Amino acid sequence: MRALYKPAAAPGFELTERPEPTVGPDDVKIRVMTTGICGTDLHILKWDQWAADTIKAPLIAGHEFYGEVVEIGEDVRDVRVGDRVSGEGHVVCGTCRNCRAGRRQMCIRTESVGVQRDGAFAEFVVIPETNVWVHKDDTIAPSLGAIFDPLGNAVHTALSFPLVGEDVLITGAGPIGLMAIAVARHAGARKIAITDVSAPRLELARSVGADIAVDVSSMRIREAQAVLGMREGFDVGLEMSGHRTALPEMIDNMNHGGKIAMLGLPAESIDIDWAKVVTHMLTLKGIYGREMFETWYAMSAMLSSNAVMRQHVESIVTHTLPASEWAEGFRLAGDGQSGKIVLDWTA
Repeated sequence: MRALYKPAAAPGFELTERPEPTVGPDDVKIRVMTTGICGTDLHILKWDQWAADTIKAPLIAGHEFYGEVVEIGEDVRDVRVGDRVSGEGHVVCGTCRNCRAGRRQMCIRTESVGVQRDGAFAEFVVIPETNVWVHKDDTIAPSLGAIFDPLGNAVHTALSFPLVGEDVLITGAGPIGLMAIAVARHAGARKIAITDVSAPRLELARSVGADIAVDVSSMRIREAQAVLGMREGFDVGLEMSGHRTALPEMIDNMNHGGKIAMLGLPAESIDIDWAKVVTHMLTLKGIYGREMFETWYAMSAMLSSNAVMRQHVESIVTHTLPASEWAEGFRLAGDGQSGKIVLDWTA
């Protein structure tokens, strides 16, 4: 099969032929149709310090995908050959305290598809049946199915706190931040502000429903509050960027009792005003991945019931390229000027 392969602990990938993965008794083999390029994949391509500390090459990367089931193991019960599916990328142990308590997203032995095990930048991928999400809605196109994993990040983050009637600040207009706009609007937010420095991404943010898209290279969040007619701070903050200045400025613009969900991974230490966190009674919550599988049910329900939201999320995929043009896809994903990039393995 064709696969985007990292043969050694060094920068780069190569598009080459690899053996097809085999199916165990509890596994499902999927013919991959589309895969999304994630920030994690950019780290693996560059082979930065995080990748060197985390990845054991050789490896097939890729964890955001959509495809068709072509083979199932003898003990698989609920997935059928021919099903159109996406996959939860976190494979959990099932026996640690959190797994046994139904908190699988907090498993202490999590292995990630495309990180600790071969992934979906290939024509076939194998994952456990418990990680397969079968699409029941025929309106889920391959490009949309490929981004259920990052959409789940946006849904998990945005729905961490009640949003009905609340003013929401999102920092970072990357693909997940953009999806969070659509989620927050569906969930009943009053005003939605988002920040970034990329003009194309800020324009995309406006098109998917942000009330104001703030270029923080020329405008501060406090000024945006005035433009929105806000008399107090934001009620809910969604930190998606990981930038060292984003969280401190978000804290400075929260209402007393405000709640912040943090998905962005900082690359360096961040100094924040802990006295303000205490005296303003702020809540900070870390978010990682998706709730398994409550988030998946929520996002499927939202997309099926809200055609406008589905169109907005679909529009965040700005480029779909043949897998043979993977290098251009990674260039686009890394330049910060586009939405989501999807590779098509059927082309």
